[in-house]
Amino acid sequence: MPRPSPVALVGPTASGKSTLALALARLRPEAELVSVDSMAVYRGMDIGTAKPSAAERAMVPYHLVDMVDPDEQFSVRQFQAAAHRVMAEVDTRHHRALLVGGTGLYLRAVVDDLELPGRWPQIAADLEDEADGPGGLGTLFVRLLDLDPTAAGRMESGNRRRVIRALEVTLGSGRPFSSFGPGLEVYPPTPVILVGIRFDPAVHDALIERRFEALLDAGFLDEVRALAARPGGLSRTARQALGYRELLAHIEDAVPLDEAVTAAISRTRAFARRQWSWFKRDPRIHWLEPDADLLAELIGLWDATSSPDDATTSHDSDTGAGAAVAVRD
Repeated sequence: MPRPSPVALVGPTASGKSTLALALARLRPEAELVSVDSMAVYRGMDIGTAKPSAAERAMVPYHLVDMVDPDEQFSVRQFQAAAHRVMAEVDTRHHRALLVGGTGLYLRAVVDDLELPGRWPQIAADLEDEADGPGGLGTLFVRLLDLDPTAAGRMESGNRRRVIRALEVTLGSGRPFSSFGPGLEVYPPTPVILVGIRFDPAVHDALIERRFEALLDAGFLDEVRALAARPGGLSRTARQALGYRELLAHIEDAVPLDEAVTAAISRTRAFARRQWSWFKRDPRIHWLEPDADLLAELIGLWDATSSPDDATTSHDSDTGAGAAVAVRD
């Protein structure tokens, strides 16, 4: 008998996704939580990533956290394979996966089974070095425009991570980065029911500041200090995590703590806006009403789609709207 479709709960950082997901899982024992957070995969990066506590993980099954040490590189391709494996295991237990997180690319890799290119570390390292030079990123973007104008047209010239990744793949694979699938602007049918928490800048800006202060009170600075002192340190990716980069600047480069905190809060607010921009383009997401009881609304969606006969997985070819829209209607 077909199993109910997985559910994905998405939204910007500090929107309360994890708390909401944990609350649902405690009320619905068939739910197993699957983290979709590119930084929660690192062991020891606990406070700053707001991982569920050991006590919370003892209450409900929670997957795809603490997968690698923080000095290791971890790719979206590795995450995709691990997520597919975990979701298959959840299904064999006759349980239901609840994906929760805000890393949009990781979510799309799982939900849409994206074709993901490999990695070419030496090429990436050379591109990183070139980007560090005067005008380096601009030069790299011009090169990308020449080699893969389609990919270049899909990103901002100042987005260092995306420019370097597109060039790494283009140079390493010998084929344009844009040739790997139709691109992220296409939203195909998916059996996963997508549910989102809306973003209100005025509300979230205050939440982000309060949460960062709470993280510091919980020992965030000591956590970063301990990670920096590890023999292997942190990988290039782990060092870029929100809050970690700024506190590392305080620890390693003597940036005043108040300046580091201000920079971390500012970058987190900007990141939340980028997350919202990413998610709001996806027409398949059912948005929870901000003034409603979010838990009650999420449970209603969960229960309404608990039977395979009730879950709608077909999509309107004109709008791209999927299961979540059908549930809302």
